[in-house]
Amino acid sequence: MVQGFVPMTILWVVLGAVASGILTGAVRTYAIGKSVLDIPNHRSSHTVPTPRGGGVAIAVVVLAGTVLGWAADAVPRDFAVALIGGGAAVALTGWLDDRFRLSAAVRAAVHLVAAGWVILRLGGLPELDLGVTRVPLGAFGTVVGMLGAAWMINLYNFMDGIDGLAAGEGVLVGIIGGVLLTMSGEPGLALVALLTAAACAGFLWWNWHPARIFMGDVGSGFLGIVFATLAVASENRSAVPLLLWVVLLGVFIFDATVTLVRRVLRRERWYEAHRSHAYQRAVQAGRSHHVVTAGALGVGLLLGIGVWVAHLWRDSIPIVVLACLSLLTWIYFRIEKARPMEPEPSGSPSAVEQGVDSGLVGTPADRSRASRHHITRY
Repeated sequence: MVQGFVPMTILWVVLGAVASGILTGAVRTYAIGKSVLDIPNHRSSHTVPTPRGGGVAIAVVVLAGTVLGWAADAVPRDFAVALIGGGAAVALTGWLDDRFRLSAAVRAAVHLVAAGWVILRLGGLPELDLGVTRVPLGAFGTVVGMLGAAWMINLYNFMDGIDGLAAGEGVLVGIIGGVLLTMSGEPGLALVALLTAAACAGFLWWNWHPARIFMGDVGSGFLGIVFATLAVASENRSAVPLLLWVVLLGVFIFDATVTLVRRVLRRERWYEAHRSHAYQRAVQAGRSHHVVTAGALGVGLLLGIGVWVAHLWRDSIPIVVLACLSLLTWIYFRIEKARPMEPEPSGSPSAVEQGVDSGLVGTPADRSRASRHHITRY
């Protein structure tokens, strides 16, 4: 089985990366033609109008690969149905939001339904492997799983704010997760994880600093639900514990969650776009996009090493989790010292800026504004 799995996986990874790169270029041409652009404003971390929606390529490659894997009996049916249904719903909603701007209520409703679909199709989350013991969750696990998957969709979107970060995380987590799933005897899940890494790599060629296209909600939300689906399926199949997936994605989960809690406690409009995340403040402190992205991925690699150790010696999971949490906390306070999290400015953005935050520059006034900015077409 392994002998057949390795060459097929290599072929799928190469084809996935190439297809993603080609599709991203096509989406970029479309986005420029339709003025689907991110125009810089006071909440932006970029300075040049940039096409968005390139995550379509990632979603198409991963979903198509999952369908083909299911048809070839290489990907488990329950996992494929869960990911195809939930992933397609999130990706389509993200694309419509990038293109036409949807209300927060509509996005939240779709995300919850998609998360519910994934968790229910996977059989809920009946128990949680903590390494030293397994904690039964019963029906409560289904609720926890749904809320966790919905949060994963949104937090991945929150962390897609500088060049290369979201796609780079997708490559890193996809590769490490794929290798661990292979070691755990789950080649079907591993195939999807590695295909996700390949799709992100193809997109990353266009997205590394300076980015020529942004992922958009279509890509960030989709990656969120892909990793949520992989984590729950892996837990339920006694492969890689869900807790280790949380650690592997720790850079994103920690930054997004801590920032959200702090904004809620400060009674800020946490549901609006902002620049309060640690990675954004690192850029504001003077670090370039590629330095911050490389640093975040370096931390992610350290977390991956910890996950590898915990996967080999399950009794060490609590120690590894505590060590990784301590590392993330220390880094967060270092950034806080260099660039404190300041209260959001009073007043609301203009209508144009609100449209820009959602990724749409489709009105005549917006198109005129976009045309006055230079867009690199290489």
